[in-house]
Amino acid sequence: MGGNPTYQGIELDADTALALLEWQAEMGADEPVADAPLDRFALQDRPRAAAPAPTVQPVAAKPAGEPEPPVAEAEALAASADSLEALATLQERFDGIELKKGARNFCFSDGNPKARLLILGEAPGDQEDREGRPFVGRAGQLLDQMFGAIGLSRDAVDAEKALYIINVLTWRPPGNRDPSPEEIALSLPFVRRHIELAAPDLIVLMGNIPCQAALGRRGILRLRGTWTEAFGLPALPMTHPAYLLRNPPAKREAWADLLSIAARLEG
Repeated sequence: MGGNPTYQGIELDADTALALLEWQAEMGADEPVADAPLDRFALQDRPRAAAPAPTVQPVAAKPAGEPEPPVAEAEALAASADSLEALATLQERFDGIELKKGARNFCFSDGNPKARLLILGEAPGDQEDREGRPFVGRAGQLLDQMFGAIGLSRDAVDAEKALYIINVLTWRPPGNRDPSPEEIALSLPFVRRHIELAAPDLIVLMGNIPCQAALGRRGILRLRGTWTEAFGLPALPMTHPAYLLRNPPAKREAWADLLSIAARLEG
């Protein structure tokens, strides 16, 4: 075998190589790339050592309908929480979701947990990951302005005028990519219990991922503006503020949705 690996001609020890790899992952790189191209056709001509035959261990059959072990663990932990504080502790300690290893901060909630209106968002972005709170970037600032226009605020003490904000995922996906179906499935037991403990009157499904998690459907531009039911409560799908920042004309439809929410709360 040769010596230590190199980076741009510099020999690296194992600790330095690992630190570089972690830094690249934090910057959003998700594929390892060597310094120089690798001719895989030339590699085919090299003699290969015979690999030992793999040992196959028998796998016990799993009963039909039984959830996968990490999902079962998430369901058991969520069900055991008797308060929002306990739920936050249990969810933050849950190691079944790989996103936890690359995120900076656990992003549980923001606002008044006694609020009549709960907003279910998608996942933390970079700013949310830094602060450990949902909706604090540009999209979060627009969200505050939107709901402030109908007299609601995450800072309000009065439950009638308050907002409570959570996300489907509490850990940031790398590069702000969409959560995978597996990540949503692992997070859903905690989301369901979170909503049960907060007990709002209404839910806003803010974007495609909350609709996928709560309704099993995507297509927010078709779903928005029509009241439905999610987690046993009245729910309204709305376009995400990030979409409105990219498409300002859609703010007129969002305003109609806000008026519909205000009417429901008054009714």
